[in-house]
Formats: sequence, C-alpha cells, structure tokens
Amino acid sequence: MSAVGMWRHVIVAALLAGAAAPVVAQEPDPTTREAAIEKEQAEKVKTLHPYVPGKGERLLNRAEEILTNGVPRWHPYFESAYYGGGFTLGVGYAHSVSPYNTIDVRGSYTILGYKRIETEFTAPRLFNRRGSLTLLGGWREATQAAFYGIGMDTSTDDRTDFNFRQPYGSATMTLWPTRRLLMLRGGLELSQWTQRPAEGEFPSVETVYTPATLPGLGTKTTYLHSQGTVGLDSRTSPGYSRRGGFYGVTLHDYADRDEQFGFRQIDYEAIQNVPILREAWVISLRAVARTTYDKTDQQVPFFLLPYVGSGSTLRGFTSHRFRDQNGMVLQAEWRIMANRFLDTAVFYDTGKVAARRADLDLDGLKSDYGFGVRFHGPFSTPLRVEVARSTEGLRLIVATSPMF
Repeated sequence: MSAVGMWRHVIVAALLAGAAAPVVAQEPDPTTREAAIEKEQAEKVKTLHPYVPGKGERLLNRAEEILTNGVPRWHPYFESAYYGGGFTLGVGYAHSVSPYNTIDVRGSYTILGYKRIETEFTAPRLFNRRGSLTLLGGWREATQAAFYGIGMDTSTDDRTDFNFRQPYGSATMTLWPTRRLLMLRGGLELSQWTQRPAEGEFPSVETVYTPATLPGLGTKTTYLHSQGTVGLDSRTSPGYSRRGGFYGVTLHDYADRDEQFGFRQIDYEAIQNVPILREAWVISLRAVARTTYDKTDQQVPFFLLPYVGSGSTLRGFTSHRFRDQNGMVLQAEWRIMANRFLDTAVFYDTGKVAARRADLDLDGLKSDYGFGVRFHGPFSTPLRVEVARSTEGLRLIVATSPMF
C-alpha cells in the first residue's frame, strides 16, 4: 500500500471515531443581564438547604414564645410567701384544661424558711372576652417577718420579728363591660392568720410589745375579706405597657368572725405612661394612697396595717419598714427600651405613713432613687432587677412582677 493510501485510511478511521463519540453541548454565554441573573439563581438552587438557627437564636426564640404565649408547663416560681424572705426558689406545673383555661400548681421556699404552696385556676376569656375568673387556694408561712414599730420616727435598731401562718382561698372576677377602658373587679377571700413567735436573730415581737400596746399580737383571726374595684384602664396590659394609664378605687372589707380585728380599707391608685420618641422612651408616673377605717370596738391588727418600704413601694428601704393606719407612695420612672425583651429604668420613689388621713401630705416624706432592668414580653414582665439607694443604704430588688 502506498503512503497516500495509508494516510487515506487513517483519516477515514478518525472521522468514523469522531462520529461515534458523544457530542458535549456547551451552554452559550448569557448575552443579557437578565439571563446572567437567571443563570446565577439556577446555580444557587443546587446548593440551597433549610435555615438552621444557632443555639443562641433557638434560646431567644424559646424565650419569646414563653413571653408571648404564657407560662410553660413546667416553670420556675420565685414568688415568696411574704416580703423580706430573701432568695427564693420554686417550681410550678401548669396544665391546660381547655384552649384558654389553665390550672397551675406551684410552690416556693426561701433562704429564711418562708414557705408557700398554692393552686390557681384561671379562665381569662369569659362572656365573649368581657371577663376573667381566678380561683386561688393555698397555704403560706413567714418565719421572721419584720416589724419596726408604728409611724415614721422608727429606727432600724427597733426591729423585731414575727411569724405567721395563713391558709387561704379566694375567687376574683374581672369585667370589661365595653371591652376597653371601664374595668370592674370583685373578689372574696376566706383566710386565717395565726401570729406566732418568730425565728431568727432578731427579738420576737412579743418580747417587746403586749396585746394592749400592739393590736393583733398573738392572735388567731379568721377573715372574710371582700373587695370591689372600679377603674378606667387604657393600658396595653397590666403586666407591661408603654402607653395609657389606670385610675381606680378599691374598697376592702375585712370581717373578723370574733369581731375583734375587723376594719375597712380604701385604696386609691393612679398610673400614667407618657410615651416619647415613638415609645422608645416612656415617663411612667404612679400615686397610691391607702386609708383604713375601724369598725365599732374593733382595731386594725399590726400585720395588716398599710406600709411603705418594699420592692413595690419605697424600694430603697427594707420590707414593711414603716407602718401606720394610712399610707401614701408617689413614684416616677424614665423607662428606655433596649430591645424587644429588655427595658432599663431610672426611678424615684417617695412616700410616708400617718396615723390620720389628713396627714397624708408632702411633709416628712422618705425617698429613694435607683436604676433597674426589666425582662418582658408584649404583655408581661416576668423578671425585674433593680438597685435602689436611700438614707438607710443600698438595696437589691429581684422581683417576678411588674412595677406598675
């Protein structure tokens, strides 16, 4: 075979092999911007996967769910049996008995031995969302509740302590006849106060006073306590609000079965929230006055006297620091929203107690100031931490309820 013939066969074989090989199509380069964007999106689709939040974000989402939707089934419970019990630990179990109604069984114990156990039933949507019902029953004990004497001229050196035990059961109905603004509330409670010698380092109250000098000392009194409230409430929620206000009057009647320590009490309360900069700042103001009225030949027991000094009244003073027949508190806060869960606040409190209602004026007031943070949801404030300073020192307040 000649060389020309051999090359002819090689060329034919190559052409046949090329025809048998598969043809790989090449995508043409996009000729327009829209085509380029479509190509990029098609490439991204190949690598897409569902978003998986990190651990920190999952915790924040869980916190938001609890703050928005209410108490989880198993939940911490930090409510003490009485003010001044110290660090409190507790647990509760909430069970839904219908889409909105719940039963919550809970208990707590403090570092000073205060004990509390109770069961609460709540029905928040009655009468086509015009009413709510709360049923509560329980038992509590405070082993060393503080008593400093009567009036504003007492000293911290005058402290004595007392112990009390109290079983209780109550029912409270709240109505909003027009679903907004006008609020009516009525309640009935049956309880028994048993006042006993105190535990702890301070003298027990019966070592300093007698039943003649301190009404209610050593008593075991059964009360039927009825109350009624009429108010105008324009707040978003009593648990957390950045606008609106509340103006109300509450009448209490404490009926003593033995007719020794029965009395009546009237509470006046005014709250106003003034939003600034689209509610990023809020000026919140509150005024409270409590006045008591003796029944014929009966007296107000010392452990139920109006008081100032606590994490909800004069925050810079110890719990129940001042007691008398009547009391008054004025409070102002500048609240700053840090984020959807956290507010900070600068506050000022002032107030007094007095033997006569006519003496509830602006003379002789005690006052304090401080700073705090509040962890909240849209309608509740489950944790409040504050530091307050007064003439009697610095105090740390940890509370599981809103200030006002």
